[in-house]
Amino acid sequence: MSFRNIAQIAGSAMTAQTTRLNTIASNLANAESASGNEASTYHARKPVFSALSGGKVQVLDVIESTEPLRKAHEPSHPLADADGNVFYPNVSPVAEMTDMMSASRAFQTNVEVLSRVKAMQQDLLKMGEA
Repeated sequence: MSFRNIAQIAGSAMTAQTTRLNTIASNLANAESASGNEASTYHARKPVFSALSGGKVQVLDVIESTEPLRKAHEPSHPLADADGNVFYPNVSPVAEMTDMMSASRAFQTNVEVLSRVKAMQQDLLKMGEA
């Protein structure tokens, strides 16, 4: 496997983890956004990854979670429906933060791979000078 292939694999992984971090940020930003009906309530989003030949990864899609929404009886809330219910997203901040740590570490690992490939290339060039 060439250095270029290694860099392409690490780059595709970094792109995938960036998408993952963006969806996590969106989920956390909307975690407490209330709505007066289920249809307009924010649904948590998750990226779907796929392995490609050569070890690369690609983002196939970002899908909405099918987990049930949170419904709270808050008749005094300005967005409450006729029954006094308010709907909240199906976002778990604890799960999102855990996922964020995992995505961040995966991204950092791939940065380290690229750094080591660069160091190996530089060492190889130095060997050619001697």
